[in-house]
Formats: sequence, structure tokens, C-alpha cells
Amino acid sequence: MIGVSVNKGVDVDIRTPAEKDAGKVDVGIQKDVGVNIKPTVGIKINDNKKSTKDKMNFSKAINGDIMIFAHKDIDIMILKEQKKIVAFAKDMLTDDVYGAESRLFNFLRKEGIVAYDTIQGGNIYGSMEAQMLTAEKKITQPLVLAAHIVNEWIKTEKPMMDYMEAHDDMMDDALLNPDEEHATELGEVPHEIEKGSIHRNNMFAPYMYGRNIY
Repeated sequence: MIGVSVNKGVDVDIRTPAEKDAGKVDVGIQKDVGVNIKPTVGIKINDNKKSTKDKMNFSKAINGDIMIFAHKDIDIMILKEQKKIVAFAKDMLTDDVYGAESRLFNFLRKEGIVAYDTIQGGNIYGSMEAQMLTAEKKITQPLVLAAHIVNEWIKTEKPMMDYMEAHDDMMDDALLNPDEEHATELGEVPHEIEKGSIHRNNMFAPYMYGRNIY
């Protein structure tokens, strides 16, 4: 036999205040007062010559043009009078030169230094150039600022240049100082006065007066 006790509700809340507040979530609703505040971002450009020159490696021509020779494949000039940036092949024109020039001017375009629609081949074979944008009045030294941006691009190229230089050094060392596995057993081969079939003191040998001698 099971006893069941049924309590009749008396409509009396006997919970403590802490028990009443348990599980409640306060939601605050703020009224829109109609004020539109747009976020702003402050940008400060420091084009001071002294503070940027210490970080860069460039030379100046007698007319004020800036010359930058720190890149492996190209030389860069910032022309003062023409307000133009020009890149040339350093030693010889190769696909590496065109790739470096293209990367340079894409970088300058994205940094807001040159006008996009002025990037073109120069009047010197294998060169590329672009017109600089007109600087605001607060930028007192736009050429130095452009040189600073070029220097920042060269920093992005430095890992690649270091890798290529290390690879060239490794190949030269493998040819000039091979290890035992890749070296011949003859060692130092002495030089002879005459070698092969060509006699150095006889202009007709080995073809004596038009006759073939075997």
C-alpha cells in the first residue's frame, strides 16, 4: 500500500528574494537619439628628410635626382624635374628584370606614389617608368617620401635576393671546390706546351697546303 499526499495550493509564494531573481536576465533598450557619429582614422605622414635618410641607401645626382642601386636586377632613379620614377636593367636585360620592374611599379601604385595610367616602357631599351602623383601641400619632400617607399619595396625583395645570391655562391663553390664524390682522380692536370692536333707555330697545320692529312 502506497500513501500519496496531495497539497492544495494556497496562492502564497514562500520563495526567498534570491530564489525569485535566479535565472533572470536584464535587457537594456536604449532609444535612438538620431545622432550619427562616423568613426575616423588618423594618418600621419612623416616625410622628414633626416628621419628617413638614416634608413635608406641612396645617392643624389648633381641635379637633385635620387639614385637607388640596392636591388639585384634593376637600378631605380627618381627624377626631380620630371617628377618621374624610372627603373633600368642593372647588367643585362632578362625576364628577371621585367619581373622586378613590374613588381616595383605595382607596389608604388598601391602605395599611392605613381599614377596607374602612366606606367609604361621608357625611351631606354628595357626600362619602365611612371609619373609621380602631385603631392599635397603638407608633404614638403615628396621625392624623399617616394625614395622611402622604394626602400620599403626593396626590403620585401631582400629574402629573394639573398636566396639567389646564396644559390649562386653554392653553384660556384660546387664547380671550383668540388667534394671527393664529384672530383676527378687526376687532381691537378699539368699544362703542356702543345695539346691536341693544332700546332701553334704552324699556321697551315694540320691541313698542309690544302691537303687533308689523317
